[in-house]
Amino acid sequence: MSQSAFIRFVTGSTMTSPTLDELKSQLEHYREQLSKTGAQLGWEYDSAGFPYTVETKPEGEGKWFYLKGTTPRYRSIVLGVGSEAQEDSLQHYVQIVLPDTATHGDKSKANELGKYLARHWKARLDLFNGRTMYFNPRK
Repeated sequence: MSQSAFIRFVTGSTMTSPTLDELKSQLEHYREQLSKTGAQLGWEYDSAGFPYTVETKPEGEGKWFYLKGTTPRYRSIVLGVGSEAQEDSLQHYVQIVLPDTATHGDKSKANELGKYLARHWKARLDLFNGRTMYFNPRK
């Protein structure tokens, strides 16, 4: 059974409604940071820290894309954007889905990516295990 985590954009978030292109560019920025870390350490850290390629399918055009693993330890992670109606407004979110074929490595990387994105966007992260992490400024 697949599992989902959500990055929800709440009051205080730096972004209100991301697009797939913005999500892809943020993942590319993450990969660039890993390559700079690798350059300082003297090894190819970006391929170990982000062992995926970004793939799209025609049926997911404009809604979702997936990260395809480049090693046997990592298979796939699906990322998509959406929104849901709240009491008086529309709440936007990024959904991270682990398909049935996902490995433990995929789950670890999905948690890592979710935390990175939520911290960068100052959003609320609902993890796979049901717990919530708040990166938005709250009073």
